[in-house]
Amino acid sequence: MLDPTKKALSLFEEFKNFALKGNVIDLAIAVVIGGAFGAIVKSLVDKVIMPLISLVMPAEHGYTEWAWTVPGTTKSIPYGQFLGDVVNFLIIALVLFILIVKFLGWILRTKKEAPPPALTKDQELLIEIRDLLKNQK
Repeated sequence: MLDPTKKALSLFEEFKNFALKGNVIDLAIAVVIGGAFGAIVKSLVDKVIMPLISLVMPAEHGYTEWAWTVPGTTKSIPYGQFLGDVVNFLIIALVLFILIVKFLGWILRTKKEAPPPALTKDQELLIEIRDLLKNQK
C-alpha cells in the first residue's frame, strides 16, 4: 500500500517534470507574446487604420456607428465594429504568414541536410540480393 505522502510527492514530481519541460515553457511564452501582439494590432486597427478609413466614409462617431438600417423598422445591423475586427484578423494573419511561411521557410531552406550515413557491408549485400531478386522476375 502506497503512503499518501509518497503518492502526493510522486504526483508533484510528475507535474513538475511536465510543466518545466522546454516545450511547455516555450508554448506559454508564445501565448503571452501572441496576446500582447494581438493587443497591439487591435490598438493599431481601432485607433489608426479604421479612423483613417472613416475619413473616407464619414459618420458621426466614426466607423463604430456604421450600420445598415432595415427598411420599415427602427432596427439596424451594425457592421462597422465587425469590419474593424476583420481588418484586425487580416493584419494578424498576414504577419503570421510572413513570419511562418516566408521567414521560417527561408531559414529551413538555408539549412543543409546532412548526407545519409554510409551503408554498412550488410546493407550493401541486402541491396544486392534485393536487386538480384527483382531481376529474376
